[in-house]
Amino acid sequence: MAWVTKSSDEQYAPEPAPREYTKQEKAANWWHYHKILVLVVVILLGLLAWIIHDMFFRVQPDFQIGYVGPRNLSEATAEALEQALIPYVSDRNGDGQVIVQLDQYLVDFAPDSADPYSQLAGTTQLTAALAEGSEVYLFLLEDPAGFESQTQALQYTDGTLPGEDDLDNWQQMVYRWQDCPLLAGLDLGEVATGENSVSGQSLLDGLYIGCRGNWYDEVPEAYTVNSGLWATLTAGAVPVEG
Repeated sequence: MAWVTKSSDEQYAPEPAPREYTKQEKAANWWHYHKILVLVVVILLGLLAWIIHDMFFRVQPDFQIGYVGPRNLSEATAEALEQALIPYVSDRNGDGQVIVQLDQYLVDFAPDSADPYSQLAGTTQLTAALAEGSEVYLFLLEDPAGFESQTQALQYTDGTLPGEDDLDNWQQMVYRWQDCPLLAGLDLGEVATGENSVSGQSLLDGLYIGCRGNWYDEVPEAYTVNSGLWATLTAGAVPVEG
């Protein structure tokens, strides 16, 4: 057997001292391993701040009105309508200002021509607007027949509720915008369309206005307020001919 021996003359260098990293290097190393966690925390804090702001600092509308149609009304038209309705709305929440909010629900009741994704989103939002507790009772409608057929949500123009077999009586549940003297007389300004401009009224005169009925045992304050406003906005309106 062979033996391996060490020479008594062999010299060994001492182990080098551990390297001291600079503060910048330590910070860079920490960031390399923790940046994803930091970004997640920042995003969560941002969402929390947005939720808190939305809950406690967002200005709440005193009145909401819904538009249901296959395409959005222009921003200028929506803002003009909101401003024009303010004189007919009171400061319900007592915050010292009157806010009217137009909510738009993109739903095409001729589904063969509708985009399925936007249709699903619009239908989901409209379903929430028609649920118990929602304060949206007045609706501007492109297709009142389709709306009533799908939702069965409208009441008759005199405030009574239709029966289950009255889906074809939608003409008795709505007024044409242009047949309501107050609505047809609102100043909605001019709206730019390319190189030209048109009256804001001309963009709405093909719509219908209807009021969602209350089928619940209790009468919500929002329904009472909307019923009063319905009477004001449709005063002197000509019934829709069947």
